Parts: sequence; C-alpha cells; structure tokens
Amino acid sequence: MELGIAVFATDVSWPIDDLARAVEERGFASLAVPEHTHMPVEHSDHPAGQGLPDEYRRTLDPVVALTTAATATSSLRLLFGVSLLAQHDPIVLAKAVASLDHVSAGRVEFGVGYGWNRPELEHHGVAWSQRRAVVADRVDALRALWRDDEASVDLPHAQLEPSWSWPKPVQRPGPPIMLGAALGPRTLDDLVHHFDGWLPLGRTAAVDGLEQLRRAWTDAGREGRPAVHVLGAAPKADAVRQLAATGEVDRVSFWLPSAPRTETLPVLDVYTELLEAAR
Repeated sequence: MELGIAVFATDVSWPIDDLARAVEERGFASLAVPEHTHMPVEHSDHPAGQGLPDEYRRTLDPVVALTTAATATSSLRLLFGVSLLAQHDPIVLAKAVASLDHVSAGRVEFGVGYGWNRPELEHHGVAWSQRRAVVADRVDALRALWRDDEASVDLPHAQLEPSWSWPKPVQRPGPPIMLGAALGPRTLDDLVHHFDGWLPLGRTAAVDGLEQLRRAWTDAGREGRPAVHVLGAAPKADAVRQLAATGEVDRVSFWLPSAPRTETLPVLDVYTELLEAAR
C-alpha cells in the first residue's frame, strides 16, 4: 500500500512546486489537491459542522496547481482530490486534464465529487437535484474525448457532435477516474457503472464500505477490483496497518495544513515516519 499527501493549495500556503518536491523526495506516491471554483458568501454549511476554513476561499485552480507540481517532480502521481465536475464544461476540462497527463508523462489521477455547496453549484447553472446525473454524463463525455479519435456524445447533460480533440492522455484510454463520496445506493450505482475506483473520506468510511463495494462491483459485471484511495485517514501507524491489512486499499493520503512552509514541513516530516507502516 502506498501513502500520499493531500493539501489545499492556496495563494498563501507553502508554494506548490516546493511542496511537491518535498513530498516526492520523502517517498510519498501522490499529491492531491481539492477544488472550489469560488466561494459564495452565502454558502452551505461546511460538512464537518464547523465554520468555513479560510482555505476554501483561496483554493488554487487544480489544473494549474497540479501542472506546477508536475514540472517540479518526476514520478509523483497528481490527484484531483476532487474535481467538481458538474461545475465544468466537459469539453474544456477534458482538454485540460489530457494536456496535464501529456506534459506529466502520464501521472494524472482524476478524482471527482458531486459537491456539497449548493450555492456554488447553482452559480454554474446546475440544479442541485441534477448534480449526480450531470456528473455521470460528464464522466462519460470525458472518457469519449480521451478515448476516441472522433468523439461524439448524446446524453441528457452532455452533448457533442463528432469532434477531434488532441492531445490524448498518455494513459490509455485515459487517466483513472475515481469517485469521492460517501457510499449510498445512488452513489454506489454511479461508482460501479461510471468510475474506476473510490476515494473514501477517512479510514472508517473505507473499512465499512469495502465489502459493499466489492459485492456491487461484481454484481455489475466489472472485472478485477476497484482502485481504493483513502483521503484523510488519521496519521497513525495502527490505522495505516489496518488499512494495509485489508488488501484492498491501494493508497492512503494524509492532509497537510494549508499553511506556510515553516508550519507545514514539520507535519510532513512526522507523516514520513509512517511510510514504514504501509509496507
């Protein structure tokens, strides 16, 4: 099992190029960054039930952040953790992600979420009740644009007449697409029919959901097993060993504080001590 790092990259936190180098040098497998296109002043309550942390107002664009990280590293995997796909034109986003996979020599992992902030979504002209259907259709549109020389899509929330779009991703037929969401009947159905894997938010969610996901994956006729990357497990050796022992978790990422280097580097060095527990 691998370990990775996740962080809200902002205009006032540790610069993403220097941070990415430090993450790779210490032996972590990936760097994940989340997304908020903007933050409405009148926003939904934060899912954790706390006041809105400042980094949610200041988040860098993930394509820009991960491209910067790509140019500073050579092997670090680059995870959208997660992209709010319902808030994007899929044609434009497919081009951006394919371009990043091209310039990074095939290091992109594309995490997707439905979003929790209703006003943010609605500012993009998407109805809250339609967000899951929009995400599913746009995932299929991304795959077509990455895969096909002449891509076309005719879905309720994604339409495209036959079109060319290059570069194609280095990873064929495209980067892995993972769903970051709590498992429920609708989420599970979306996951096994449209995605390559799951990004559970925390150790407990992962452990509780693995059997359910395994069963649904098989029932859907999918071969092999889904990729599982836990975002936000507690940075403790026992938790890492428990997840590694499942044999079904591919990677675990720990959240760094969104802060300057002087505050963040000591935390990263503490996390580095956990690499041995994952082996």
